[in-house]
Amino acid sequence: MEEKVTQTPEKEVYSRNFIETIIDKDLEDGKVKEVCTRFPPEPNGYLHIGHAKSILLNYGLAKQYNGVFHMRFDDTNPTKEKTEFVESILKDIQWLGADWGEHLYFASDYFDKMYEGAVKLIKKGKAFVCELTPEQIREYRGTFDQPGKESPYRNRSIEENLDLFERMKNGEFEDGSIVLRAKIDMASPNINMRDPVIYRVAHLHHHNTGDKWCIYPMYDFAHPIEDAEENITHSICTLEFEDHRPLYDWVVRELEYPQPPQQIEFAKLYLKNVVTGKRYIKKLVEEGTVDGWDDPRLVSIAALRRRGFTPESIQKFIELCGVAKANSAVDYAMLEYCIREDLKLKAARVMGIVDPIKLVIDNYPEDQSEMLVAPNNQENEAMGTREISFSKELYIEREDFMIEPPRKYFRMFPGNEVRLMHAYFVKCTSYETDENGNVTVIHGTYDPASKGGNSPDGRKVKGTIHWVDAKTAIPCECRLYENLIDEEKGVYNEDGSMNINPNSLTVAHAFVEKYLEDAQAYDKFQFVRNGFFCVDAKDSKPGALVFNRIVSLKSSFKLPK
Repeated sequence: MEEKVTQTPEKEVYSRNFIETIIDKDLEDGKVKEVCTRFPPEPNGYLHIGHAKSILLNYGLAKQYNGVFHMRFDDTNPTKEKTEFVESILKDIQWLGADWGEHLYFASDYFDKMYEGAVKLIKKGKAFVCELTPEQIREYRGTFDQPGKESPYRNRSIEENLDLFERMKNGEFEDGSIVLRAKIDMASPNINMRDPVIYRVAHLHHHNTGDKWCIYPMYDFAHPIEDAEENITHSICTLEFEDHRPLYDWVVRELEYPQPPQQIEFAKLYLKNVVTGKRYIKKLVEEGTVDGWDDPRLVSIAALRRRGFTPESIQKFIELCGVAKANSAVDYAMLEYCIREDLKLKAARVMGIVDPIKLVIDNYPEDQSEMLVAPNNQENEAMGTREISFSKELYIEREDFMIEPPRKYFRMFPGNEVRLMHAYFVKCTSYETDENGNVTVIHGTYDPASKGGNSPDGRKVKGTIHWVDAKTAIPCECRLYENLIDEEKGVYNEDGSMNINPNSLTVAHAFVEKYLEDAQAYDKFQFVRNGFFCVDAKDSKPGALVFNRIVSLKSSFKLPK
């Protein structure tokens, strides 16, 4: 939660974000004795990278101040909510490292309290039952330039309102025919304060309360009650709720909570040219554009996990983004930078050939093979070494051979000598083509004295290429991802449709070292020169491995100074 801005031999100085400054003052003034925060998602979809910022911010603050963190589902709208989403959200939050302990709650746990609160408002003359249609309510609300008009039902007696509200609860009215509204101020410059609806009729089965209720509270009424009932001290939410804060404060004040929570808004996390909104991701899923909510091209937390991102990389990304009051957009390249930095010392560096072509070493003995030793990570000796097999026939990358190379091309071409990584010097002598002129096989000769990649006579080669032994290589599928959105056109067309990149997924039939034969779901490796890859948890099976490319090795992103 803290950002180090200067360092001297004597001490380190930290800047505080604006939320920490508020909490510091609340603790200093005695307004708050123990910090209590919460993350309150609606279970109507999977969480995405933007939610990760809120999760880690709320959890991080509670941990930083030795406080309490609550996990709570805002399940007040049964039309969109599913148990599937509840389970996926819990899994995502645990994976990110946020620990709620015993503090798992549901807004529906407080439905009785919310009903009692509504009755209390009616008795105070602060709420009334309204029979205007939804269209009429919108019409009566007014505009930013004109005040609203009072409902003809606004001045019903307390007794009539109590009777009608109880009949709403008992199921006597059809959906949409009648609502309960707060009685505040139809001339308020804040439209949210113009007698907002706080309860509606909805004869729907609820995933947690079953068929007990046929009326459900609106979010703006339910949320402050949930926070107050749980003794949340700082209700931290995103900027779109800033205009709702007066209503939030009105609810907890009118319901006379002795220690009302304080709502604080911060800027959302936006990624440039990336689809983050839940409803847009849902559309992509329902239209079959992507392979479910966890498609690795998405930035849902489940998708990032499946693609191969780590909790630590996301935590670092959120830390770099910081906490601000103004919205801004971040390059996806920053997220890629974070996963590269996290994996560079963790992932074994192995050889995988994504676009294979056969290399035959003509002077290598036909029936011979040998085992060579290779480090698992040249930057992390603690990861040890492994053995790799070598024989007459190998696979190399197709791009590592050219018949007529351009200048400064140092890989394989007729007459040129290259180093096979961890193995020998090999000189290209010839090649074979098919009837269309496409190269099918490359031939070469090796120097037995250059084992380990060094020549005893001191001659130098400028090119080093990777390879796998055709005898022992494991066939697999590699999925290569690009941005789901065509970055040149932007995310949306004028008609609201999305500019989908037709090349967002390329499937390659590849070969990897035998070392990866028993790789398990979520295992991560660096394929030399090709990027970081992760075993797909959904489609990979023993004997039929599938790897997702997490990120390439090259980056244009530079960490801000």
